[in-house]
Amino acid sequence: MSEEESQRYLVSAFYKFAVVEEPEVLKLEIEKAAHSQELKGTVLVAHEGLNGTIAGEEPKVEAFFEYLKTLPGFENLNYKRAFARFMPFHRMKVKLKKEIVTLGQPGVDPTQEVGEYIEPEDWNALISDPEVTLVDTRNDYEFAVGTFKGAIDPETKSFRDFPEYVAQNMDPKKQKKVAMFCTGGIRCEKATAYMLQQGFEKVYHLNGGILEYLNRIPEEESLWEGDCFVFDDRVTVDHDLEKGSYDMCHACRMPLSRDDLGSPYYEEGVSCPHCYERLTPEKKARLEQRNLQMQLANDRNEKHLGQTQERHLKAKLARLESTAD
Repeated sequence: MSEEESQRYLVSAFYKFAVVEEPEVLKLEIEKAAHSQELKGTVLVAHEGLNGTIAGEEPKVEAFFEYLKTLPGFENLNYKRAFARFMPFHRMKVKLKKEIVTLGQPGVDPTQEVGEYIEPEDWNALISDPEVTLVDTRNDYEFAVGTFKGAIDPETKSFRDFPEYVAQNMDPKKQKKVAMFCTGGIRCEKATAYMLQQGFEKVYHLNGGILEYLNRIPEEESLWEGDCFVFDDRVTVDHDLEKGSYDMCHACRMPLSRDDLGSPYYEEGVSCPHCYERLTPEKKARLEQRNLQMQLANDRNEKHLGQTQERHLKAKLARLESTAD
């Protein structure tokens, strides 16, 4: 590791479907382990496994994963590595969930059956096959930031909408080969389990997701176009897994391009082209007052409470159902 990297935070996204007998107990154990290593981020715990993104000093992140690998069912847990120049989270949260990624389809069990894993080095060849239907299992605002060349946008607002998209737009008799991908691999893995349940026979998914693809495939060979939306304060990452070119609207938490920031509908801390038309006069006045108070606090070199709450809202990404994927 270079001297530059040693001065940055290691950000690691991970997930694994495995049977967790006592999620409540495991939640407390993970909280203790994460706090002992001074980590920040979010970890979801459910009967079906773990899902999370954490950040901290590299040795402490590594120590946390060594602990996770001692847990039954998580011995071969894999995690992604990227460095950030700033801490992208503001606290450590460990949450109990019914699902570690919410599809809302009882009976879908990735521990029993999933599609074929495709390594990043083999992904280009697969998705270049004209017989393959390539589906982005992420949400519409993630697709808008960047996706693979030729991918279909299901135009979903949440992962819960994916089964409806499949029911209305896909047919096992017509789509003989289906390849799917997502940010870190979790959504597309669960989606393949669902697709197999619906009668699709040849279903593939990108092992490790977009982040692993960007990590392993040189940019000159890449079929990825744009930035990749992530679930922390970086907002997006580029092909080098560095902070991308997008910012975030502090009112609606949508990713904002440079064109969005130049829009007449953009007002810092108040509105953007995505939420301007939905903004009532009352809410606009509240946001303007909050933004003013934050600016006054900055002028006094103080941290305003609203600023802290804003950062928490930004990190939470309330429209998203999970942190890793």
